[in-house]
Amino acid sequence: MIPRPDNPVIVAIDLSDMHEAERLAASLADTAGALKVGLELFTAAGPPAVVAVGRHAPVFLDLKLHDIPTTVERASRNCARLGVAMFNVHALGGEAMVAAAVRGARQGSEDAGVPTPMVLAVTVLSSLSGESLASPTSLAFEAISAGADGLVVSGEDVAAVREVVGDDVALVVPGIRPEGSNGDDQVRVLTPRAAIEAGADYLVIGRPITRAPDPAGVARGILLELR
Repeated sequence: MIPRPDNPVIVAIDLSDMHEAERLAASLADTAGALKVGLELFTAAGPPAVVAVGRHAPVFLDLKLHDIPTTVERASRNCARLGVAMFNVHALGGEAMVAAAVRGARQGSEDAGVPTPMVLAVTVLSSLSGESLASPTSLAFEAISAGADGLVVSGEDVAAVREVVGDDVALVVPGIRPEGSNGDDQVRVLTPRAAIEAGADYLVIGRPITRAPDPAGVARGILLELR
């Protein structure tokens, strides 16, 4: 069984302004378990954004890599060289692609002399819903078979996926919304406590924290709710 993190809260730094992102990261340094750098900040500021945010907390690099295996392997190598704690790929890319990401992560961390990051496979995005979606449990099983360390799963899928993959796989759940907040553009959401009780290890929370007058205070409140 994997050890549950002491602090499961990953705060999404979804901003385009590097200076504002670093200011926010600094304010959350003593509260967040990790900070997420996604496509918005990465496309605005590139790898230096990862390094800057990483000075304050471990980084989850959320680029959802999805391409031919060779390209994903090379991109994964570059992700690992940045010293991130975890990054993700799309499970829909198939087992060969996920396995390539795992190889790239190992190579990159060896090259840079840093710990190997967790490779997470995204099953179904938390902003999607509908009967035509791929089976999250099938995608999860295939990704773990290919060597992924963990999975990014929506709130409504976490219990079913946990049952399929067991306790040795990290589950990261985005779209978390504290009690009383709205879902914004997320369709498949859970409260922090409900997600943990369903089997989540990490909770990705963005706007309810980052748009608050006191982001660190909101993050502390969530942690208190979980203890």
